[in-house]
Amino acid sequence: MLRRPVFAGFLALVLWLAPPRPDSRAWGFFGHRSINRLAVFTLPPEMIGFYKSRIEYLTVQATRPDSRRNVVAGEAPRHFIDLDVYGDSAAYKLPRNYADAVARFGEDSLQRHGIVPWHVVRMKNQLTEAFRSRDAERIISLSADLGHYVADACVPLHTTHNYNGQFTGQRGIHGLWESRLPELLAQNYDFFTGPAPYLTKPTDVIWATVARSSAAVDSVLRFERELTQKMPEDHKYSFEERGRGTVRVYSQEFSREYHQRLNGQVERQMRLATRLVGAFWFTCWVDAGQPDLSNLPKLNEAQMRELALQDKQEQAAPAVETRGHVD
Repeated sequence: MLRRPVFAGFLALVLWLAPPRPDSRAWGFFGHRSINRLAVFTLPPEMIGFYKSRIEYLTVQATRPDSRRNVVAGEAPRHFIDLDVYGDSAAYKLPRNYADAVARFGEDSLQRHGIVPWHVVRMKNQLTEAFRSRDAERIISLSADLGHYVADACVPLHTTHNYNGQFTGQRGIHGLWESRLPELLAQNYDFFTGPAPYLTKPTDVIWATVARSSAAVDSVLRFERELTQKMPEDHKYSFEERGRGTVRVYSQEFSREYHQRLNGQVERQMRLATRLVGAFWFTCWVDAGQPDLSNLPKLNEAQMRELALQDKQEQAAPAVETRGHVD
């Protein structure tokens, strides 16, 4: 048996050599919950009362799609699209209709390389129908999920096969960009977006969004590589207490300089996500005929318990095979 001091030294060495644990949740819990919550305040007076009265649900449930990734077959591809596997200008050339895309590439290939823009359109249609039916429970559940997928589309590393820098020796950059930076710096971000706009062509908007995100991939990778070459290893990483353990993370020094090199890119994309989430909710409501939301029933305690039970069952369910962006 290893003596305690030797074991402690060995454990420290293992932690030091291992890369920071990547966060497979785009924006992390903090980012997704912040985006959904802030999006509520972009809505018009006819909607904001309904959404504000359910803001805690929208906030907490913003991360539910990530909880389903490893237990619900077909969930993982809804969070990303590997545009780079389809060649140059893929965001402008890929079929906008999912059935057309299946006919061209096959269901298996699409699922492997992600379907987030097509899934956002599908959910937009579902939420519109929920507004038409004035189904309060379904409106708020779909709104929480739609907010998650729209926000995912705003993350550059969710538009590339090299989503965690695994092909360029930058493993861990996924969590650095979308979790570490917001958690450290979001208190100084400007989240003012103005009122949510109506989207006359929501399909075009979500494809333009993934195109914008994809265009940022080069700078996301390049600036991290340049900074890594400049900064000594013992300055790049540090250790922090998380829960009951100690984890290796990107240091505050490295993270803040990376933020500076990106020139506020994470802040801009997070603000874009907030504006777009509100815009999609607003557009669904308008397209449904602007139903009166003032008298819809609130979620009662039994419904809240049922939703909590569903979450618990999903988290306890056996893992399923997950395709793409699993590292």
